[in-house]
Amino acid sequence: VLAAAIEPRPGECVLEVGVGTGLLLPLYAGRCRVTGIDLSAGMLDKARERVDQLGLQDVTLEQMDAGAMRFADDSFDIAVAAYVVTAVPDYRAVMNEMVRVVRPGGRILLLNHFVNGSPLLAACERAVSPLCIHLGFRTDLSVAQVLDGLPLAKMSDERVKPLGMWHLVECRNDKRVQA
Repeated sequence: VLAAAIEPRPGECVLEVGVGTGLLLPLYAGRCRVTGIDLSAGMLDKARERVDQLGLQDVTLEQMDAGAMRFADDSFDIAVAAYVVTAVPDYRAVMNEMVRVVRPGGRILLLNHFVNGSPLLAACERAVSPLCIHLGFRTDLSVAQVLDGLPLAKMSDERVKPLGMWHLVECRNDKRVQA
C-alpha cells in the first residue's frame, strides 16, 4: 500500500524519516534520490548493509534527530515517515521539521497507528497509552491531532490492514503556496 502511494517521479528527492534497517528502501528502486535518516547508529549500519547487498543506487543514509534536521528548507519533494510519529518523544517537532524540509506543494506520507474512530476502541487506546509509552510508542494520537495547525492539506487517509488500525495519510505541503 505504501509503495503505491509514494510513487516518486524520476529525479525527485525523497526523505525517509526513521529509515531503521532500510526495509522500505527497495520500494524506491532507483527511481529517485533517497535520503534516509535515523537516530540509531545500529539501525543505520543494518540499512547500509541492505543498500550494499541490494546494490541500491542514489541512497544516502545519515544519523540525525528527526526533530532537528540539518537539511535546508525545501530540500525534498516527498517525506515518508512509517511507524515514526507515535514512536518519537516530540511528534510535533518531527512534523514541523518535515513541513520545513519538504518543498511547497510536495508530499508528506505517514503510515502509523492512530486512534480508532470508534469511541469504545478510542477509549481503550487512550487507557493503555501510558503503558505503551514505556514500550516506546503512543496509542492516543489521532490524525487530526498530528496535523493540527500545520500547513498540510490531507489528500487521503486510508485504513490499512490488519484490522484497519493503521492509517496511510497523504498530505500536500501547502506552506507558502499561492492560490
